[in-house]
Amino acid sequence: MPGFELFGDQERKEVNDVLDNGVLMRYGFDGMRNGHWKAKSLEAELEKTFHSKYVQLVSSGTAAVSVALASAGVGAGDEVIMPTFTFVASFEAILMLGAVPILVDIDDTLTLDPKAVEAAITQRTKAVMIVQMCGSMGDLDELQAICTKHDLLFVEDACQAIGGSYQGKPLGSIGDLGCFSFDFVKTITCGEGGAVITNNKDYYLNADHYSDHGHDHEGNDRGAETHPFLGYNFRISELNAAVGLAQVKRLPEFIALQKKHYTILRDALSIIPEVTFRTVPKGGIESYSFLNFFLPNLDVSTRVSEAFKEHGIDVCWNYYNNNWHYVKKWHHLKESKSLYPLSSEIKDALSSLKTKDFSQSDHYIGRNISCLIKLSWTEAQVHERASKMVKAIKMSL
Repeated sequence: MPGFELFGDQERKEVNDVLDNGVLMRYGFDGMRNGHWKAKSLEAELEKTFHSKYVQLVSSGTAAVSVALASAGVGAGDEVIMPTFTFVASFEAILMLGAVPILVDIDDTLTLDPKAVEAAITQRTKAVMIVQMCGSMGDLDELQAICTKHDLLFVEDACQAIGGSYQGKPLGSIGDLGCFSFDFVKTITCGEGGAVITNNKDYYLNADHYSDHGHDHEGNDRGAETHPFLGYNFRISELNAAVGLAQVKRLPEFIALQKKHYTILRDALSIIPEVTFRTVPKGGIESYSFLNFFLPNLDVSTRVSEAFKEHGIDVCWNYYNNNWHYVKKWHHLKESKSLYPLSSEIKDALSSLKTKDFSQSDHYIGRNISCLIKLSWTEAQVHERASKMVKAIKMSL
């Protein structure tokens, strides 16, 4: 991760195909295309990759979450349970629909704690959204059981987890809807792009229409299409889809490299008694895009982070004071800093975040170090990196 590290002839060929035929829009202009439909071709490839009946490409992972929720009827005043550790896009996508993000604690999987989820359910809860952060998963069986018990939508934000699986099923394909990002720093990239996946035909058709101004995509005359309901513009372009089409065919290559580099680093750190690793539920296989490990406490993890910087060990983070990924520094969210008026339900929910106790999440995030796994490293570089990491950790204990 990320796929841009290994751009090559495959990506150039697919992009040149689009430029040669001159149609950059994914819909219409049938006569000009000469049979080139990159978005449709990528959707077909992703159906196979995700073992899912339906895939709808959109303009970003953020759009994927909004479109997925909207396709299942989530909207104004509905509560969506989500984790304290994610990317800001997760709550942005919920707020855009007028829905209310309800943040709950994570556990040692670094994803939703099922007990915290159950405790947060109210009469207004419509969906539970797990975020498969850093390439791994939570207790999907327990979370799905909770959703079934309370008749809730179960959504997987698997934007950082393409290539991971649970009990033989690709991450993203287990819930009612799955969401993926193909932005510039994901394992496979379109530059910008995302996807909604589902086995529910109604959700798929809703996503297909909603992401393109409500167009029904019936027939071959775009001007004659009807609009069954309101929609917006979350289309991906043919240029972006072309890059993704080449990249998705290379996914097994990328995952194999990630696993190789991840394993070298993990094996090296395993000799340190004070280092433990995130819990991966039984039957789960990570995407190996990140190596996540715990240290004894926040002070140690802070010292290790500083030591990593001093030793030139890049792309490793302690997220405790991170502006993008953890609730502690989401001041713009807690203070409802919106350009447009927010509903009273949203304002009340966001204001409550100022005083809500997330000490359980602090316990895990404060002790965690998350290290990106690069595809472009040589094996020698990975071994050198492992040696430096071990040295830096030992000197910081």
